[in-house]
Amino acid sequence: MRTALSIAGSDSCGGAGIQADIKTITMNGVYAMSAVTALTAQNTTGIRAVQESAPEFLAQQIDAVFEDIFPDAVKTGMIPSAGLVHVIAERLRFYNAKNVVVDPVLSSSSGSSFMKTDAVQALVDELLPLAALVTPNIPEAQVLSGLRIETKRDMPAAAKCIGDTYGCAVLLKGGHLLSAADDLLYADGKTVWFEGGRIDNPNTHGTGCTLSSAIAANLAKGFPLSESVQRAKSYLSEALAAMLDLGSGSGPLQHNFDLHSKYAKGPEDLCTYLPDRAALFRDAAATIGECKTR
Repeated sequence: MRTALSIAGSDSCGGAGIQADIKTITMNGVYAMSAVTALTAQNTTGIRAVQESAPEFLAQQIDAVFEDIFPDAVKTGMIPSAGLVHVIAERLRFYNAKNVVVDPVLSSSSGSSFMKTDAVQALVDELLPLAALVTPNIPEAQVLSGLRIETKRDMPAAAKCIGDTYGCAVLLKGGHLLSAADDLLYADGKTVWFEGGRIDNPNTHGTGCTLSSAIAANLAKGFPLSESVQRAKSYLSEALAAMLDLGSGSGPLQHNFDLHSKYAKGPEDLCTYLPDRAALFRDAAATIGECKTR
């Protein structure tokens, strides 16, 4: 069984962060583990409060995982302070972690800032050089590259700047552009476009977490980077296309759209999914009825 570790914040409504990562990694056939950088009180309408983990406690979480079940891939998400970035980078270097995917979560989709200025600097100085892949959206890529990105034509220069500066592959996500939803992978000096049609679904809470976790899961399984990205994009598209509608804001994705386990079925599905068991239940009920009439 391949394994992946998510180092990220918790989302109390379950649509993003650690919760989305665990669902995604599991649905992509990999055993999911976690180290929590912060607790958040949030729902689909926004963030109410953030409680950071102590750096020493985060280090203990990471050590507990690596010392017992060494992960085949690591994904990082929300890291609110420089102290936590330092701890993560130091422990990943210590364990020589592989297949590190960095999702540079600078703010939530509702606009709440997650990272302090010194944390952003620590991220680029310490964590990006350890990454196999960094997955910024347009606003995040503008911060990391210092370049304006207004059209699809601006994306290659920004991706190249980030990749060449920090020595990692870059998946620059184009979803914030009105004209396209295409993503650009820059790796080993080459660029590859991944075209994506827009799905008319306003519920996009946790899409970045989901994509980066799916990529990490596929890297953990041994797929090459480009194929891992393609598989992850396909998974994300289908999770969006399932059109789950929860909450009064930008709701979560249906991460379990492809779940067919008998344990996922409700009572309305039981008779069609387990006809033999249903017949057994009917026979038992009939027998009980006969006993009562005697």
